[in-house]
Amino acid sequence: MNADIDITGVVLTTERLILRPWRMDDLNDFFEYASVEGVGEMAGWKHHGSLEESRGILEQFCSGKKTFAIEYNGKAIGSVGIKDYRAEEYPEFDSLKCMEIGFALSKDYWGQGLMPEAVQEVIRFFFEDAGLDVIFCGHFLRNIQSARVQQKCGFKHYAYSKYTTLMDTVEDIEDGVLTREMWIAAR
Repeated sequence: MNADIDITGVVLTTERLILRPWRMDDLNDFFEYASVEGVGEMAGWKHHGSLEESRGILEQFCSGKKTFAIEYNGKAIGSVGIKDYRAEEYPEFDSLKCMEIGFALSKDYWGQGLMPEAVQEVIRFFFEDAGLDVIFCGHFLRNIQSARVQQKCGFKHYAYSKYTTLMDTVEDIEDGVLTREMWIAAR
């Protein structure tokens, strides 16, 4: 079953990062990375065409209370969002508390290990603080970088499926799963 998680007031820290709810004063940082071609497209959304478009999405992040800003050296450089997993596709998890995560990072920071660091801390929060049993995370088969982040964070292949993006394209995806037991065993 999908868990009900609200990240209001949650601030997570790692060696290099602060993960926190988005604020409207993050708008310029958000637009700076979300307007770069290739960032959103790797996650299923079109790069932002205007500051106003970013403002509208940032307002959704702030009101939805389900998306962490990744802050590095005082700047928001990416996000880790949580959403309902596709319970209708995976009824075998109906008795467990589950969620799905997704992430995006500014191209300027790719290849520095920041995303695995952020995702690992969000996973810790989910299992230790939010009481989840299972976390799902999918990636487009063509998105090798996302696959690598998931592998580093302990996700294991669960299934292949199709996903309709916000750009109305259909992508082949690999769904990964990480259970609390898998996470504990790997620590």
